Amino acid sequence: MTTLYDVPANKLIELTATKLKSDERLAPPEWSSWVKTGVHREHPPQNDDWWYVRCAALLRRIAMDGPVGTQRLRSVYGGKTDNSSAPARFVKGSGSIIRKAMQQLESAGFVKTTPKGREISSQGRSFLDNNAYELAQSA
Repeated sequence: MTTLYDVPANKLIELTATKLKSDERLAPPEWSSWVKTGVHREHPPQNDDWWYVRCAALLRRIAMDGPVGTQRLRSVYGGKTDNSSAPARFVKGSGSIIRKAMQQLESAGFVKTTPKGREISSQGRSFLDNNAYELAQSA
């Protein structure tokens, strides 16, 4: 059986995002059209479906690294900030975006909360593995 480890990450995230878009439990918040994804960004995302892409990427990351918390995922989605004449330094990504997306994934049943953090549920693992299998069959 093909798993999420066997297919390219970007293709799996694309396919998962398109499938998550059809799920009405995962709707972008009203503020998602103008918010930046972190202090290190100058503009909001250009992709209109960026919320679903972020949810899909979070789902994959939780499946691979879980159990994880918001702070650890903020480090994954952070980047270098431009400090004008001062040297650039690393800053973490937005915790609010990650937290809200994980809450939506949890209400959809793809993620569950444990004392050590959030981890993938059996429904979420099955969803990702089925997407990976579909990708492997189409290649």
